[in-house]
Amino acid sequence: MKTAVEWLISQLNKQGFAQVVTDEEINKAKEMEFEQRKKDFVNGYKSRAKESNLIFDETSEMYAIKLFNETFKSE
Repeated sequence: MKTAVEWLISQLNKQGFAQVVTDEEINKAKEMEFEQRKKDFVNGYKSRAKESNLIFDETSEMYAIKLFNETFKSE
């Protein structure tokens, strides 16, 4: 499955626009997308803890990040 960044680049390639984007910019966009996914994943855990009247502390956040990293390997 393509990431949003990969999909956008393929669309730009089809239209001849991707030549103006450097590999460094593409990699930075992928990194930003990955970090946003991690943030959303952690916020999901935080929201579920709150709904269940559980404490979401620094240890919980570290565990959520560890789980995210194990589930979604950085490309």
